[in-house]
Amino acid sequence: MEAKPDIIRVIIAKVGLDGHDRGVKIVARTLRDAGMDVIYTGLHRTPEEVVDAAVQEDVDVLGVSILSGAHMTIFPKLLKLLKERGADDILVVGGGVMPEEEAAALKQMGVKEILLQDTPPEAIVAMIRRLVAERGPK
Repeated sequence: MEAKPDIIRVIIAKVGLDGHDRGVKIVARTLRDAGMDVIYTGLHRTPEEVVDAAVQEDVDVLGVSILSGAHMTIFPKLLKLLKERGADDILVVGGGVMPEEEAAALKQMGVKEILLQDTPPEAIVAMIRRLVAERGPK
């Protein structure tokens, strides 16, 4: 039997009360069209639901879109839950609107990349591929 090439698995989530999902749906479609296996969890998920789904689906990347301003609370909680589940090999990336200094602080905490609202779709695809390649196999 011929081995299938490794397909990057991504879960994309909207955590908390943020109800704006147009951008995250565009990102999901962009990643899918680039050949990735993409799961969108839908709106208003808890950090626990998102981490459970990421672990169950054995994803490479957890992408979280936050436009509500709660990123400094939500991302540390996600990173903590992933570590507690022994799943800190899942790469966490974020997107949305936030001050640059807070984006830098999140990266110091362990978020691999923060993509702001004006990031071109092809840059998102390239970033996901680069991060997975740098991490290597799970």
